[in-house]
Amino acid sequence: MKKGIIGKKVGMTQIFDEKGKVIPVTVVEAGPCVVTQKKTVENDGYDAVQVGFGDQKPQRVSKPLTGHFKKGDVAPKKTLRELRLDDTSALNVGDLIKADVFEAGEHVDVTGKSKGKGYAGVIKRWNFHRLKESHGSGPVVRHGGSSGACSSPSRVWKGLKMAGHLGAETVTVQNLTVAKVDAENNLIAIKGAIPGPNGGIVVVRNSVKA
Repeated sequence: MKKGIIGKKVGMTQIFDEKGKVIPVTVVEAGPCVVTQKKTVENDGYDAVQVGFGDQKPQRVSKPLTGHFKKGDVAPKKTLRELRLDDTSALNVGDLIKADVFEAGEHVDVTGKSKGKGYAGVIKRWNFHRLKESHGSGPVVRHGGSSGACSSPSRVWKGLKMAGHLGAETVTVQNLTVAKVDAENNLIAIKGAIPGPNGGIVVVRNSVKA
């Protein structure tokens, strides 16, 4: 069954199971998310729902989005995501999706924006080895080395691993386990680490590989 929810990464902590074993978990404030739009095969060619998370001040919402929210008679939301769920027919605009859609023991995929690390060299970005530090290699032991061939093809191949911008991209970590669900406080504890900084927006879906 396809299901999902938008949440905010709170941070990492640890909990204990019945046997006293420590489980490292990431706490996600999941929902409540409100359905802001419903897409159907007749109108859009596929079934999906658009959900919103986090309240936004009306004066900070653009005019097109203001009209979008008014059409569905829902309060303005900071984050909008589209989810393809199995039970879209059972959902209507204005319905709430809460953390209790998931249960402890389920496997989930978590998508978020990774931490941006700025401009990084090839060792940090691609795990290159250092050059030799003797016999005249000079002060370039963290450089990338040769980047191209000779007269053929007389250019650098596209996609070559080089220094550049690292992080700040959409990352999905698959097949994580839900350790605990606190439906009253809209919290989901997921075993292990998930992408992004504390306070970052994430989307939790049931795993495609479980």
